[in-house]
Amino acid sequence: MQNFGYLQAMSREDAVELAELPDTMVLAGGTELLNWMRIGISEPKRIVDIAHLPGMDGVEALADGGVRIGALTKLNDAAQHPLIKQSYPVLSQAILKSASAQIRNLATVGGNPMQKVRCPYFRADESTPCNKRVAGSGCAALHGSNDKHAIFGWTEDCVAVHPADPPVALAALDGVYLTESTKGSRRIPAIEFNILPSDDPTAHTVLRRGEIITGIEIGPAAKHSAYLKIRERESYEYATVSAAVALDLDGELITRARIALGSVAMRPWRLTVTERALVGKRIGSPEIETAIDAGFADARPLSSNAYKIKLARNAALRTLELAARSS
Repeated sequence: MQNFGYLQAMSREDAVELAELPDTMVLAGGTELLNWMRIGISEPKRIVDIAHLPGMDGVEALADGGVRIGALTKLNDAAQHPLIKQSYPVLSQAILKSASAQIRNLATVGGNPMQKVRCPYFRADESTPCNKRVAGSGCAALHGSNDKHAIFGWTEDCVAVHPADPPVALAALDGVYLTESTKGSRRIPAIEFNILPSDDPTAHTVLRRGEIITGIEIGPAAKHSAYLKIRERESYEYATVSAAVALDLDGELITRARIALGSVAMRPWRLTVTERALVGKRIGSPEIETAIDAGFADARPLSSNAYKIKLARNAALRTLELAARSS
């Protein structure tokens, strides 16, 4: 780890101005950034600490029936907040599955989607071909160890997946990230926050230099939702596959469905074909499985992860059933 300067922002205006300095990174909870620096993924000359900025934490009900979550809200605080537990159980469940309790007490809602890929070549101590580490160097995982990698949206330049849990739930809820920079503010849909390799194999998110997440907004809650995380062991581990479902029902008929999968692509993956096919279908009918299958027509396995297609398909179906029984 190289030496770096430490700056503490005293206001949002201060934070975005300092964050725009060259070779600068922002620190909130710090549970990921220090790991990146330790293994050489990031080597900033200075760190801007925004952890104590006023007015950037907490959960607030909105007039339209939605909710705003401050970016500096700790994961555990968000998961346990009555508004989130009652109206957005899929998000509460995803957060509680995302890490150990100790990490959730430090990590923030705004910092969580900033996680980088968990590809072993990207995080290797030794030098291996990885376009996200060294642009143009190639992708060692393409024909290497790729059993945990993408089945959607990959290219020969990158086959990694995004590992975080809460962004999957936010994608299913049509969540929006609120950002600020010296150039103004933006509203970035959660489903568009991470960049697919076809757009830029070297990048992780659409954030520009100096741009920081200030909050997250979610619209009025779906009446039924659930989150399912499948992993090799129940103790703290990243998902092999995860699924988030939000449903509106009229009795047993689906009037609206939103389904997002995690750990299958470089961003949470919405099954939009399935969502459209589910409208008007009855819970438990054979048509449900047909609709789920339609969402996997574009799935492409790598050399060692064909199992993930069936696993993700079954996870989507199971989570839909869980969401239908929730209230």
